Amino acid sequence: MKSMTREYKNSDIEWYDSIPFSWKKVKIGWLFNLIASGTTPPSNNNIYYDGSIPWLNTGDLKDGEIESTTKTITEEAIKEYSTLKLYPKGSLVMAMYGATIGKLGITKFETTTNQACCVMAQPINTNSKFIFYWLMGNRKEIINLSQGGGQPNINQNIIKNLKLYLPNHDEQQAIAKYLDQKTSEIDSLIADKEKLIELLEEKRQAIITEAVTKGLNSNVKMKDSGVEWIGEIPEHWEKLRIKNVASISGRIGFRGYTTQDIVDEGNGAITLSPSNIQNGMMYYDKVTYISWDKYYESPEIMLKEGYLIFCKTGSSYGKVAILKDLYEPMTINPQLVVIKPFSILPDYLYYVLESELGKVQVELIVGGGTMPTINQEDIITMIVTFPPYEEQKQIVEFLNNKLEEILTTITDIKLQINKLKEYRQSLIYEAVTGKIDVREYKKVLS
Repeated sequence: MKSMTREYKNSDIEWYDSIPFSWKKVKIGWLFNLIASGTTPPSNNNIYYDGSIPWLNTGDLKDGEIESTTKTITEEAIKEYSTLKLYPKGSLVMAMYGATIGKLGITKFETTTNQACCVMAQPINTNSKFIFYWLMGNRKEIINLSQGGGQPNINQNIIKNLKLYLPNHDEQQAIAKYLDQKTSEIDSLIADKEKLIELLEEKRQAIITEAVTKGLNSNVKMKDSGVEWIGEIPEHWEKLRIKNVASISGRIGFRGYTTQDIVDEGNGAITLSPSNIQNGMMYYDKVTYISWDKYYESPEIMLKEGYLIFCKTGSSYGKVAILKDLYEPMTINPQLVVIKPFSILPDYLYYVLESELGKVQVELIVGGGTMPTINQEDIITMIVTFPPYEEQKQIVEFLNNKLEEILTTITDIKLQINKLKEYRQSLIYEAVTGKIDVREYKKVLS
């Protein structure tokens, strides 16, 4: 809300329409004695790495104070590469390209950087924290100024020539302190809600595991499963392997596809990837199509409702979902396999794979390699608990109802988090453009 006692003037910066009358238009390049970057020494030469000098990468930027760097370099690297400057504590850093473009940080120590970081150091009558918040509040608009083709790319010239209206130093400090306090309060609320989601996810996991290993009748007679991490199971249940209840198919290597086989919608079949699996459900909002020739070449992986999709490799290994509501022909990419239940309820098998019973086995198979991979031969030997058919139905019905309540709660909390994040961003923008008058905030704190 604008101050009723403050004069405003029209802004000639398209991002906002008006600005406090006393604020002066400047460029970022006028506010720092040093705006520069760094470089990356050859990674195959150990003489340059693991020294005592911090070396900042864009992955170290988390929109806050930078406490440490993931990598360090040596004195030899500094001597060899003149572009490796040691920037002072309190420097403002912005990621110029890549997945972290626009991310920010303020250093708490002297550091060097790689070439993807733009460092703004030695401020001239400027509060670096105010500029930090100004860049954050206008990040979307700044990224839209990026140059390049497929990958957005901010360069030092773009940053130096960014125009903004700057209040006097005291007001900059008041705005920075106000936003430090308010964003900290919001971040604390977000952290509490994220922790609540974690607890609900753990509760969900526990409910599934209890149902598929102990059943729903607490008075039933139990027996030792013979597997230490499963413990006891109901006496009348069986312990089987996936191969006893389902078949598995994956895309055969010589039937893989290339970019030449990718077609437009309407000219082929959908090929699913791990990104289509989210929270145990299938999402078809972003899909790829392959030619009909490639689709018909592999009939064993043509998908049907009731099949399970299991991710066998990559960062999403172990993710599983059951196929429902297929609206056109579909197949899978090489990262997935299709599990086709033939003597077990698909939904029950899904819950077994989603339980600790399934997840522990996946981790034992993967074993911590650099490229996690689960072979089909390993999947078919995974253990499943196997109650009678009618009991499977009861367990599925119980879990469907129970987990729906948890999912609804989690969804509501995620919406609350998104609203808090939107409010946080709006608050920053309003403060750094003078829409909120915080001149008295410094007096309140003192």
